[in-house]
Amino acid sequence: MKNQPLQRQIVITGDGSHTLYIPDLGEHYHSIHGAIQESEHVFIQTGLALLKEKKTIRILEIGYGTGLNALLTLKYAAKNYLSIEYTTIEKYPLQPNEYNLLNYGRVLGNEWEKPFLTLHECPWELKNEITPHFKLTKLTVDLVSIDFEDCFDLIFFDAFGPDIQPDLWTEPVFQTMYQAINIGGILVTYSAKGQVRRNLIASGFYVERLAGPPGKREMLRATKP
Repeated sequence: MKNQPLQRQIVITGDGSHTLYIPDLGEHYHSIHGAIQESEHVFIQTGLALLKEKKTIRILEIGYGTGLNALLTLKYAAKNYLSIEYTTIEKYPLQPNEYNLLNYGRVLGNEWEKPFLTLHECPWELKNEITPHFKLTKLTVDLVSIDFEDCFDLIFFDAFGPDIQPDLWTEPVFQTMYQAINIGGILVTYSAKGQVRRNLIASGFYVERLAGPPGKREMLRATKP
């Protein structure tokens, strides 16, 4: 979930994939060391891959942003024959003149260009069947208004960092995440700040510090006991 930017610029990251940069915030949507590398490491390999034995996986993403995490999840689900129900929250979605320029489909392989556009072009506020095994619901709501309980197996917490949006990394927000996730469910985030870790623990999660993606020493994975 991102603040409304005055301007978003496309930047090429270290692995050749795009990210967006907001000059007014001094913030990138992804790691400049590699957008795809970061998302694969933090959200797919350290989160989704742990649940691949489940028949159906329900995912909540905080911060749809460029749609990269959704695309990588769709790709992983297709490869591993998973059924995914994916809900994402984004208050300020990208516009067609922005997402049409992003190169994730080309970098991952031409067969992913059309699915990437479909993820952006499908209607908001509705459950969309992207494939028979991947359903996507995109919501333009504030995180604080979320009212899910024991619904999700996995949370991708991909909001802008605590220095930019400190109100999204608080104990009350993580208490909401705790209520939204099933017992044994996982929350993963690129952030490894001490206060974020303490807020997750205070909300009831068991928290691990894990090796981060290229260019970042650590990340966090939280589990609901």
